[in-house]
Amino acid sequence: MRWSHRYLEAVRALDLDVTGDRRATQILDRLVPESDINDLRSIIEGRNVIVYGCGPSLENDVNKLWGAGLCGRCVNVAADGAVKALMTYGIVPHINVTDLDGDIEAIVAANGYGCATVVHAHAGNIRELVTVVPRLGGRIYATTQSEPTGKVYNFGGYSDGDRAVYLAEHYKPKHIILAGMDFGSVIGVFSGRYDPIRKPRRLRHDKLMIEELAARSRVTMYNVTSSGENIRRVHHIAVDRLAHAV
Repeated sequence: MRWSHRYLEAVRALDLDVTGDRRATQILDRLVPESDINDLRSIIEGRNVIVYGCGPSLENDVNKLWGAGLCGRCVNVAADGAVKALMTYGIVPHINVTDLDGDIEAIVAANGYGCATVVHAHAGNIRELVTVVPRLGGRIYATTQSEPTGKVYNFGGYSDGDRAVYLAEHYKPKHIILAGMDFGSVIGVFSGRYDPIRKPRRLRHDKLMIEELAARSRVTMYNVTSSGENIRRVHHIAVDRLAHAV
C-alpha cells in the first residue's frame, strides 16, 4: 500500500514513533462514532477549495480572500489553528483538519456550528484525543498516518496543512487554493504548540509532500500566500487575479 511506503520514509525523516502512532490510532478508533468519511465528498467534489495553513501570512491572506468574496464562493478547509483566524471573520469552515494542538475552544466551537472536524491521531496527541474528542458533538471523522482501521482513515500527509491538501485532493475538487502556507522560518501565531527544533524540519517535509501531490494530481492548485517560499508546481497568483480565474 502507498501509505506504508511513505510512512516508513517519514518515520526516518521525522523520527516518528511507530508504536505510539499505532496506539493513538486504536484509541481514536474507539472514541469516534460510526460515520462515513465519504460524506465529505458532497462538500468538496467539483468545487473550489481553499486550504488555510497557519503560517504568518494567514491573517493577511484571509483579509484579501474575504475582500474579494472568495471565502463565500469556496469550500473553506482550516488546518487546525487556522480555524480561529477564520472564526474572527465570522467564517465557520466547512472542514477543520486537526491534531488538536491549535486553539481547542475555537476547534470545539466550530464543530458545534456545523464544521466537519477531521481529527488526526499520532503518538504525540493521545492526551488531547482522550480529553477533546468527547467534547465534539458535531460531525467527527478520524485519520492517521499509521495503518488505517475501520473508523480511522489515511489519505496521506503528516501535519495539518499537507493532510488538509491531501484530503481535499482525494475528493476531486475543481481547484485547490493554498493560503497561509509560508513554509518559511517564521512560525505563525495560530500554529499552537510546537517543538521549535522539529517544526522547521516538519515544514520542509510538508512542503515536499504538497509538491509531490501537485506533480501527480489532475487538480490545478493555486497559492495566494502573501509571503514565504515558492511551492513547486503550485501556481502563485494574486487574489484579485484568482477571483477572475476560478
